[in-house]
Amino acid sequence: MSHGAGSAPRLELLHGGASNATLRTRALATRARRGDRQARETLIAEHLPLARALARRYRRGSEPLDDLVQVASLGLIKAVDRFDPDRGHSFSTFAQPTIVGELLRHFRDTGWGVHVARGTQELALRVRSTAEAIETETGRAPTPRQLAERTGASLEAVVEALGALSNRTALSLAAPTGGHDDGGSDTTIADTLGRTDEGYERAEARALLGSAVRCLPVREQQILRLRFVEDRTQSEIAAEIGVSQMQISRLLRQSLERLAQITRARPS
Repeated sequence: MSHGAGSAPRLELLHGGASNATLRTRALATRARRGDRQARETLIAEHLPLARALARRYRRGSEPLDDLVQVASLGLIKAVDRFDPDRGHSFSTFAQPTIVGELLRHFRDTGWGVHVARGTQELALRVRSTAEAIETETGRAPTPRQLAERTGASLEAVVEALGALSNRTALSLAAPTGGHDDGGSDTTIADTLGRTDEGYERAEARALLGSAVRCLPVREQQILRLRFVEDRTQSEIAAEIGVSQMQISRLLRQSLERLAQITRARPS
């Protein structure tokens, strides 16, 4: 079939329509930057289909689509407020990374079944992508040391991030045990747990204090050890350290105040 000369005007019309849409978007963005609320709302409304499309593309698992659309819409609003039409970029090209970034932040903040510090979450995701890259390159799973070298993080931080990844999803206590010795009964994990041991709280407090004490100066650590571990009196400690008993009393009070500040500042 021959299209002949009639196809050229149609192409020109299509091209002209696209140009008109671009000009309209730029005009709305310019007015929005000048404080025109109606232009801002119109620009947002006309690009909501882009936000919905990205929400559908990045949807995973049982995540409600409506929730993701709201998150993507928030990213769209941020893009509208940040867009500068004078830089010559297409608004859609500018908005897409902003919307996707908002969706990824949502997944990062809500995709963990247990509480993990944000810095550890970010490193864990970086470690996972780095591990996948190294495994693709070498055909072998990388060691923590290799991951530390590639990411620039310390070995201790990488190990902590790997632990966070392996425990990312919390297991419900109502889940079945999966054992083969229960005769087919509906035994859950909760059924296998014993009563609360009062020693757990002491162990947790001891672990928390242990890491906090390591933040104190060496001399204060020594004084605390002599007083609370070896049960020395203040006068005995003063004689061993070589200061007055009054100074020991002041240092003990100062150390305990610092410990309280450190433990309060740390996430629970």
